[in-house]
Amino acid sequence: MQYFTKWLNTLVKVIGIIFIVTTVTKVNAQEITHLSLEQANQLARQNYPMIKQKDLVKQTANLNIENLNKGFLPQFSISGQASYQSDVTQINIPLPGFKIEPPGKDQYKILADVSQLVYDGGVIKQQNELQQLNSEVEQQKVEVELYKLKERVNQLYLGILYLDAQKKQVELIKQDIEIGIKKVEAQVQNGIAFKSNLNVLKAELLKTQQRMIELDASGKGMIETLELFMNMHLKSDVVLEKPVMQSNVSEIEINRPEIKLYADQNKLLNHQSKIIKARNQPKANLFLQGGYGRPSLNLLKNEFDFFYIGGVRFNWPLGGLYTRKKENQLVEINKKSVDIEKETFLLNTNTQLKQQQSEIDKMNLLIAGDEEIITLRASVKDAAKAQLENGVITANDYLREVNAEDQSRQALITHQIQLLQAQINYQIISGK
Repeated sequence: MQYFTKWLNTLVKVIGIIFIVTTVTKVNAQEITHLSLEQANQLARQNYPMIKQKDLVKQTANLNIENLNKGFLPQFSISGQASYQSDVTQINIPLPGFKIEPPGKDQYKILADVSQLVYDGGVIKQQNELQQLNSEVEQQKVEVELYKLKERVNQLYLGILYLDAQKKQVELIKQDIEIGIKKVEAQVQNGIAFKSNLNVLKAELLKTQQRMIELDASGKGMIETLELFMNMHLKSDVVLEKPVMQSNVSEIEINRPEIKLYADQNKLLNHQSKIIKARNQPKANLFLQGGYGRPSLNLLKNEFDFFYIGGVRFNWPLGGLYTRKKENQLVEINKKSVDIEKETFLLNTNTQLKQQQSEIDKMNLLIAGDEEIITLRASVKDAAKAQLENGVITANDYLREVNAEDQSRQALITHQIQLLQAQINYQIISGK
C-alpha cells in the first residue's frame, strides 16, 4: 500500500509537469502568432550568444576582487637553506675555565614566516575599484556589440514586411487578370475576340503565380533567419505588426551605448592616477618569523635549536617617484585619445542623422506623389476594363494598364518601407 501511494504521488507530479510544459508551450505558441519589432529585438538579444559574455566579465571581476582582498589576510611562507662556508667567526682569546667552540662550517636553517599587512597606502582598495571599473568598461563593450544586432534584426523584419506587402499587391493583380480572363472568355465564346487574346491573359496569370512562388520562397528564408536569431519557431501564419513611427522626426539627444563606453573609459583612466599615487605610498606590516637550525640566533651555540623573531616592517618604494610624472602624462594622453574618439563618433553620428532626416523628407514627398499616380492609374485601368469588355481594346492593351498600376503600387510599397527603414534607422543611430 505504501509503495502504491508513493507511485501514485510520483505519477501525479509527472502529470503536473506535463500539464505545465504543455501550457507554457501553448502560451509561447500564442505569443508568436503576432510579433512586433520590439519583441523581435528583445528575443534576439536574449538568445544572442554574446550576451553570455557580460556574465563572464562580471564573474572575472568578482574573482579578481576576491583574490585582491586576500592581501588583507596573514601571508605565510616557508623556506629552507643548507650551506657550507670556507670560514666562520672564531674567538681565539684564552679565558680561564672557558672554551668557546666555533660554529660549524656546514649550516642548516628552516624558516616559517607570517606577515600581516597593516597599511599598504590604499593599493588593494584602489585595485578593487579598478577591477570594478574595468568590468563596467568590458560589459559596455558587449552592449555596443549587442546594439549592432538591432540593425540586422530590423533589416530582416522590414524585409518580411516588404515581401508581405508585395504578395498582397500580387493578389490584387491576379484578381484584375482573372476578371479580364472571364470577360475575354465570354467574348471568345461569342466569336467576337480571338483566342490569342485569352492566351495572353492566361500567360500573364501564370507569371503572377511564379512571382508569388518567388516571394514565398524569399519570405520563408527571411523568417527562418529571424527564427535563428530569436531561437523560437514562428507559425506559418504569423502576423508581423508594422511599427508605428512619428511622421516627423525631431532632433533628439544621442544616447548610444558608445557614449557610456567613452564615459566608463574616462572613469577607468582617472582611477589609474589614484593607483599610481597609492603605489608610491609607504607600506607597513607585522611579521613573525620562527625557525629551526644550526646555528640559531646564538652564534656561539654550535647545536640545533629553535628560534623566532617578531616585529614591524616598514617599506617605502621611492623608485616610483622617477616615473610617476610620466605615468600621469600617459594617463592624460589616453584620456585625450578617448575624447577624440568620442568627438569623431559624435560627428559621424550627427552626419548619419542628417542623411536619414533627408531620406525621410524625400520619402514623404515620393509617397505623396505615388498616391496621386495610383489614383490616376486606377482610373485608367478601370476604363480599360470597360473597353476590354466592349471589345474596343485588346488583352495586351488591358495588361499594359494593369501593369502600369501595378508598378505605381509597387513604387508606393517600396517607398513606404524605405520611409519606415529611414525612421527606424534615425532612432537606432540616435540611440533612442
